[in-house]
Amino acid sequence: MRKVKTQVAIIGAGPSGLLLGQLLTRCGIENVIVERVSGEYVLGRIRAGILEQGFVELAREAGAAERLDQEGAVHEGFSIAQGDRVHRIDLKALTGGDVVVCYGQVEVTRDLMGLRADAGAMTFYQAEDAMIYEPLSSSPRVKFRHEGEELELACDFIAGCDGFHGISRQVIPASTRTEHERVYPFGWLGVLSETPPVDDEIMYCKSQRGFALASMRSSTRSRYYLQVPMDEKVEDWSDTLFWAELRRRLPKVAVEQLVTGPSIEKSIAPLRSFVCEEMRYGNLFLVGDAAHIVPPTGAKGLNLAASDVATLYRVLRMVYEEGDRSGLARYNEVALRRVWHGERFSWWMTNMLHDYGDMAVDGMAGSTFSRFMQSQLDYYLGSEHGQRVIAEQYVGLPYEQI
Repeated sequence: MRKVKTQVAIIGAGPSGLLLGQLLTRCGIENVIVERVSGEYVLGRIRAGILEQGFVELAREAGAAERLDQEGAVHEGFSIAQGDRVHRIDLKALTGGDVVVCYGQVEVTRDLMGLRADAGAMTFYQAEDAMIYEPLSSSPRVKFRHEGEELELACDFIAGCDGFHGISRQVIPASTRTEHERVYPFGWLGVLSETPPVDDEIMYCKSQRGFALASMRSSTRSRYYLQVPMDEKVEDWSDTLFWAELRRRLPKVAVEQLVTGPSIEKSIAPLRSFVCEEMRYGNLFLVGDAAHIVPPTGAKGLNLAASDVATLYRVLRMVYEEGDRSGLARYNEVALRRVWHGERFSWWMTNMLHDYGDMAVDGMAGSTFSRFMQSQLDYYLGSEHGQRVIAEQYVGLPYEQI
């Protein structure tokens, strides 16, 4: 068995693992990434790309924002449509200057992969049978097989950036971790197409036929979503059927601008809210989807992962640069505080904008719940104060300092 020594072992080469690795590498903290799939497979994951200001600033700190700054589309607002009535949330005006940036998660990942390769930082793709050992000790280890060779990675700390289905969270005993979950009774049918978007900004649409989202990846590539039942099958949705249903849910002003074309990717994503309330176990730290999942309505998934990265990065710098280990004990508290804010906002936006039909929700009839949510949406959209509440959360709350 070959033995490798590093300071920080990172499980997972998605954007959170790569971003943490890049930040650590730039300040001289050794790290090794272990990823179970290939780099090509990681880049094939189609994900959202609305980045909070905090993410953008963190990417700049990591030296990973050159292309983001050049090609990312700054969005100063977004729209919420109720039928044919369109309300624009002016993020910049309502927050005193904060905005979001549209830049695909795949591009974020591609940029970080390139920087890691340029730095010569060690990454093991297609690592098999990875296991974490002795996370409570001062010398935790990760064992795995790579290209037929058995390896043992010894380290000081382990960052579990390996997603909801990864190995990291499962290392924490069930008796130690408290998990909260809500599975929504619908999913999002998404289509990616080489067509210009209907608007320069994102549009959330609440209609009598259900929710729709008009988003984009660039000025020539669009991403659209439809709320569909949980048991819906993607193969039952032809492109023709998708575009026809989308037209029924968009406001007239958007329908007039809609350009259709062949889909280049089509999938159905379930919606869930999930939080593991123990994000630290000894010298193992959970980051991103390994610890929490949000419905995509609030555009918080990648951004919450980035705030975890920022917190852990600063904790580790305190350890290695100042010999100060006090931040280790605060990681769970600080990370979870922002996670719960993001979870609440995503849950709130999901409830207000989706159609629950006749399904009972929170102990009340679906029709009653829908009336409450409609009233709430009308209130928040109908006042500057209400719109400010939405805007401040959409652009992202400030990162808490350790």
